[in-house]
Amino acid sequence: MPRQKWTSDAIGDQTGRVAIVTGANSGIGFETSKALVRAGASVVVASRNERKAATAADEIRAVAPDGILEVIVLDLASLSSVRAFVATFLNRFDRLDLLINNAGVMMPAKREETEDGFELQFGTNHLGHFALTLGLLERLVATPGSRVVNVSSSAQSFGRLDLEDLQWTRRPFNRMVSYAQSKISNMLFTLELQRRFESYGLSTLAAAAHPGWTATNLQATSPLFRFFNPIFAMQPWQGALPTLYAAVADEVEPGAYYGPHGVGGMRGYPVKSKPAADSLNAAYAKRLWSLSEEYVGLKMPEL
Repeated sequence: MPRQKWTSDAIGDQTGRVAIVTGANSGIGFETSKALVRAGASVVVASRNERKAATAADEIRAVAPDGILEVIVLDLASLSSVRAFVATFLNRFDRLDLLINNAGVMMPAKREETEDGFELQFGTNHLGHFALTLGLLERLVATPGSRVVNVSSSAQSFGRLDLEDLQWTRRPFNRMVSYAQSKISNMLFTLELQRRFESYGLSTLAAAAHPGWTATNLQATSPLFRFFNPIFAMQPWQGALPTLYAAVADEVEPGAYYGPHGVGGMRGYPVKSKPAADSLNAAYAKRLWSLSEEYVGLKMPEL
């Protein structure tokens, strides 16, 4: 049990700060955006569906009438969409305090591919966010006190990272193991990004979070989740707390991973969590970074 139950009431004043939340039109992303807007932040609602994003923004304005929100279309399964988003954001904003890489896809029924030919879960959950982060990196590190929060999952414990077959072209496709691999990749990206921030002597912090068992639209493809969600799952506002904690709490450690405190990390309030073994492998992190640069055609800028 955490010594104190951390909630969104502890966020503190975010006035003047700019945040991007991917997948902000529903679930955890929506609740994360709402809490930040209520605290005074300007939030970019990044979503592939402009209509749903606009509706979400209107719902947030209804409870935070003075809130500043802007919708910018972002499809993480399309590198051209990522590039367009980055160009639009850099043209409109001169700072970036929080980049919250929250969006994702979860366990499609069969192997699918992104617009650029990557396996859908790895391509969206990891490569899309990798390309987005690199595109925004110079703006991030130029903003004092900035952070990157990658939303991973406790599902990382149910898979292994196969660096020789990240795209599932050699193995029979397993949607759960593929999802776990994408979530391991989120954690490895966090660790290597933080290592690089430190090597450059930068103050920007990278951290990761997971929502435990939270009922969201992501689980629509799983009959098991649909059956048990009403019994065991937390509501999205509580599932968003680890993300918010990683984004704003003073005691967050560089490269650390936060999730609910309860049994198995499934329910509760934010505490520091332990990633899966593969997610702590520094050699994997460096190799995944190099492969990701090759896949998306980007290099980390000189900072």
